[in-house]
Amino acid sequence: MTAPTLQGQSRITGDSRPGARQKSSKLSITPFFVVVVYVYGIYYKDMNTRPTPQSVLQDIAQIQRLDRGTVSVLRQGPEGPYYNHQCYENGRNVSRYVPSEQVPELKESIANFHRFEQLMKQYVDLMVGKTRAEREAGSKKKTPPPNSSWPKTRKSNS
Repeated sequence: MTAPTLQGQSRITGDSRPGARQKSSKLSITPFFVVVVYVYGIYYKDMNTRPTPQSVLQDIAQIQRLDRGTVSVLRQGPEGPYYNHQCYENGRNVSRYVPSEQVPELKESIANFHRFEQLMKQYVDLMVGKTRAEREAGSKKKTPPPNSSWPKTRKSNS
């Protein structure tokens, strides 16, 4: 049995305007909500766990290809852009032409190098913190002996 409605009103919202939005019984998920949940799962799920030196070294070991430098477009040609790879080797700036089919792999290798540098900094910070904590634990200050409640007596100079 359905609820009585006034003429022209929607049963669900009670709105009489034509084209008024009605509440649906279907569950609708907005794309924004999906993105928020996805980003939360990727970036924040491991935020509560502190990295250990071993876990950082494992992350470093996962990196298979590295390269330094930058990739830039030299100019536009008839078949597409011409790419240039610049890096420092032995204190000198070296430039190399890179075929366009190799550019995605080179960019990934350069990104891996930046990730490697970040992980190495994180590893060094963890090891320095560990070393300092061990040193502080081993060299606790000696506590002075408690003061006596007896009055001090002077020693004579005789």
